[in-house]
Amino acid sequence: VQLQAFGGGLVQAGGSLRLSCVGSGNFDSINAIGWYRQAQGNLRELLASITRGGATTLVDSIKGRFTISRDNAKNAVYLQMNSLKPEDTAVYYCKPLGAPSWGQGTLVTVSS
Repeated sequence: VQLQAFGGGLVQAGGSLRLSCVGSGNFDSINAIGWYRQAQGNLRELLASITRGGATTLVDSIKGRFTISRDNAKNAVYLQMNSLKPEDTAVYYCKPLGAPSWGQGTLVTVSS
């Protein structure tokens, strides 16, 4: 199943964005999907994940600001990002956990 991320853009610090991750194929077959990001000069990091049943994990740097959710009927996973900071600037990707290939990411730029 190939997943693509959408919804990035330019936002001021303190603002919000909602990223969408949409998949084709047998979306229900995916147990866990993760949101990742890669800032310029940094390694790609896993931010959050959600299982088919809705169990979530988030890294400490985004807890209280970002929320991950999943809509299996729409073949979609979302990342609601609030209280954005300049250090959140990165290309954001979604991918099934453990899958080897990456889809197209979406750029989020947070201005100070």
